[in-house]
Amino acid sequence: MTHWSDFNDAEQQQHFDLIPKGTLARVRMTLKPGGFDDPAQGWTGGYATQSFETGSVYLAAEFVVLEGEYARRKLWSNIGLHSAKGPAWGQMGRSFVRAVLNSARNVHPQDMSPQAAAARRIQGFHELDGIEFAARIDVEKDGRGELKNVIRNAVEPDHPDYARLMGLPPKNPGSGSTGAPAAATPPRTTPPVNPQRPAVPGKPAWAQ
Repeated sequence: MTHWSDFNDAEQQQHFDLIPKGTLARVRMTLKPGGFDDPAQGWTGGYATQSFETGSVYLAAEFVVLEGEYARRKLWSNIGLHSAKGPAWGQMGRSFVRAVLNSARNVHPQDMSPQAAAARRIQGFHELDGIEFAARIDVEKDGRGELKNVIRNAVEPDHPDYARLMGLPPKNPGSGSTGAPAAATPPRTTPPVNPQRPAVPGKPAWAQ
């Protein structure tokens, strides 16, 4: 066995080029706990993070590409919950989570049925930890001016590539031509990566 202080047989570090802007992929999102709770807002379980510098509150999310050319690549983005500068950042975060739920639970964005409405509700951030959905990968500059990959948009069921990305059968062209489709059976997902976190017993409301 090689001595720990001898690194000659260690694998060389890998260098990754940026994933091209606009790439579509199925990803799994996990949340890095920040220990900040605000029960009045429904922020419990220690999932939220509060910035010491600005006081803003967010979810620190890691995304892993599950399939295709960029499988196992990781990306990081923050999902805004609150900013002292105004409601815009929190509203952007809510819009993103809504799209993630639509994508993960196969709910058309225009579907306003009771079942679809239930699918867009969560009982806690633990329901987002480990969730799988289709995403659009973007490129932006970080605080040092360097380019990095981020995820800002989920691919929802009204996108022509959604079924392929999520491994679902294509829609039947003859199954109605007006109105939004009803919420369908959710695509395959895997359990959260942190099983010790609280789970809701029984089926979630949106799946009943």
